[in-house]
Amino acid sequence: MTWLVTGGAGYIGAHVVRALAAADMPVAIVDDLSSGHEGFVPRGVPFARGSILDGALLQRVMREREVTGVIHIAGFKYAGESVKRPLHTYEQNVDGTTVLLAAMEDHGVDRIVFSSSAAVYGMPAVERVTESTPTAPQSPYGESKLIGEWLLRDQGVATGLRHTSLRYFNVVGSGYPDISDTSPHNLFPLVLTALREGRTPRIFGDDYPTPDGTNVRDYVHVSDIAAAHVAAARRLDAGEPLEPAYNLGSGDGLSVRQIMDAVARVTGIAFVPEVADRRPGDPPRIVADGELAARDLDWRMRHTVDEMVASAWEAENASASAT
Repeated sequence: MTWLVTGGAGYIGAHVVRALAAADMPVAIVDDLSSGHEGFVPRGVPFARGSILDGALLQRVMREREVTGVIHIAGFKYAGESVKRPLHTYEQNVDGTTVLLAAMEDHGVDRIVFSSSAAVYGMPAVERVTESTPTAPQSPYGESKLIGEWLLRDQGVATGLRHTSLRYFNVVGSGYPDISDTSPHNLFPLVLTALREGRTPRIFGDDYPTPDGTNVRDYVHVSDIAAAHVAAARRLDAGEPLEPAYNLGSGDGLSVRQIMDAVARVTGIAFVPEVADRRPGDPPRIVADGELAARDLDWRMRHTVDEMVASAWEAENASASAT
């Protein structure tokens, strides 16, 4: 009854792996370490370094570890960068998912939890996004995630694959000091690394149609995200029904300026952020309704924004001290 976590050495994946282990659910990892870190892998957890494009590797791991379910987190996850690298994005996120699903079918693995994204909604003209809000992705990244959901749907029709897709909103914070978000594009690591290095953080665009001109986002703690994956995996193991997709969001939005204020408050470092150009593919506002996930996945916000910042700051400094 082992769950294979693709991308399990990454920031989100590592939290999911530890949450599964804490729930006494056997787990194995495949990760090519293109953005993950072998140091994030807990001692004793089976780890295979390689790409999800390598079907033979996936089948070997599934066979050797007696895999019965997959949590698919591996992928190229940067919306703005995907506009510059569409072919790479589709290769990693669409081709990779196709290869994974083929390996699962060949090995008889019939359940999967898919790491999707709020990017499937694009720039929704609603105050709060629900799962029935029309999808209209604005970047190759968002498109690739929506195609991933379609692949699961169609494979479910063809083979009986049981599946659900978890649409993350802005994942931040840390559940462990030794796991930090090392993305070169995400807001929290950009801001916290700049402060630690004595630089001034930047805001990407202050002319959006929002109350203070900066993007409004739905920030959720990575440990809460990990707990939802465990809940989804448990329901699939038990044969209980799940919706095709769930929003993992708070229902409340915070602007980038509000996040900057929280960072200054928590770190005790006063600063006035610089303003840079908008990044391509970034919508002005996207905030989620998480009622379905609350109903089925015990989804709830267990952390305040200050706690999110504090946990990220602790992990950022711990990571810097370790290098």
